[in-house]
Amino acid sequence: MIRIYNVPAPTRAIRPIWLCEEMGLTYKVEPVTFPPSAEYRARYGLGKLPFLEDDGGVAMGESVAMLFYLAEKYGPTPLLPGKNDPVYPHVLNVTIFSEATLAAGMNPLLATHFSAPADKKESWLRDYIEGRCQANLVYAEELLGKGPYVAGERFTIADIALAMSLGMWTGDVLRNRVSEKLAAYQARLAERPALQRALQRAVGK
Repeated sequence: MIRIYNVPAPTRAIRPIWLCEEMGLTYKVEPVTFPPSAEYRARYGLGKLPFLEDDGGVAMGESVAMLFYLAEKYGPTPLLPGKNDPVYPHVLNVTIFSEATLAAGMNPLLATHFSAPADKKESWLRDYIEGRCQANLVYAEELLGKGPYVAGERFTIADIALAMSLGMWTGDVLRNRVSEKLAAYQARLAERPALQRALQRAVGK
């Protein structure tokens, strides 16, 4: 049984939950308190979210790794093109870029906004990181290309990964905003029934 640990909120756990919904997989969302309990930290030392367990002792805490694991373990699925498919390198690149570059670059800004003392929220480093994040958003738009999805007409795990990272720019936390093209892309993805179901499951409904 696939078990995905999450607090009752739309965190990065949306990625594996959404993929399970797209693939029609049976899974369970395990609720986690915040801050995480000692029991959860004993299960996952970093105490972060999400965390996935599966039969055979499978345990992982990286949401992008979960996408590849689920697609390969329970596939084949068109959501992950075959390695000989010409679009596979692009899907691979965007999926990893979404977290390793785009989302990871935003984390210091979010931490500054929510955790830094009032007299330390403004700094040279924050301005520098915001500049880098804006450049990453411009590059994300280039990666999207002209198609409705990352792989043109095909919806893939790259869209699941990218959508979650772009969603971190929603609201008034960060100064910069996504472009009109990326906002339209987000709106298209928001209409997918599997994502709507995933959001419900993620918050415990």
